[in-house]
Amino acid sequence: MAGQKDPRQGRLTRAFFARPVLEVAPELLGCTVSYAGVTVRLTEVEAYDGSNDPGSHAFRGPTRRTRVMFGEPGGLYVYFTYGMHWCANLVCDSVGAASAVLLRAGEVVEGLEVAHSRRAGVIDRDLARGPARLTMTLALGRDQNGIDTVATDSPLVVRAARPGPVSGLSGSSGLPGAVVTGPRVGVSGPGGEATAYPWRFWLDGEATVSAYRRGTVRPPKPPVPSRDP
Repeated sequence: MAGQKDPRQGRLTRAFFARPVLEVAPELLGCTVSYAGVTVRLTEVEAYDGSNDPGSHAFRGPTRRTRVMFGEPGGLYVYFTYGMHWCANLVCDSVGAASAVLLRAGEVVEGLEVAHSRRAGVIDRDLARGPARLTMTLALGRDQNGIDTVATDSPLVVRAARPGPVSGLSGSSGLPGAVVTGPRVGVSGPGGEATAYPWRFWLDGEATVSAYRRGTVRPPKPPVPSRDP
């Protein structure tokens, strides 16, 4: 990945993110995300491929909510879900492609006391085990949506993985640290098809990887009764 990270700081640059999302997603495993006094090492991510992906927020084109996804690679897309949680994504590919990687889970490797102050009573393993927990631990929310993570003055920094046992892609468990693939969590309908979209990536043997759950198709809302006489 020559030329894709700042050798002075190990920061990932725009060139790293300006590639197809299915290339970027597994390479983010083992990378660290630092913000507001806490650093999380990523152990689980999911890829979403814009207009090519029925599971993506951007599948039907740009909206006010998804504007950041259509911007520069390296941007941070933070969205609110289920009326209670924030989730964070890193934008990939080119401007207009709207591809992004959901940060699903990780291990707190710096700022443990700060992380516990935000999530009191939670054991270390669970501090960032899941996308909503990860954003709470890193203090990410609406105000952080749109951060350009590759800018030199960015308050959020993504750094390359340190050399270690992480291997190339593997379709099944094997060596410690191997990258495993499978269906995305909680995605229903066409985008949730396991064989067509095995776009969840995680590090084998990591305790911080979140539990898998299938998506559920919500029944259609009943029609509103007419008030006409």
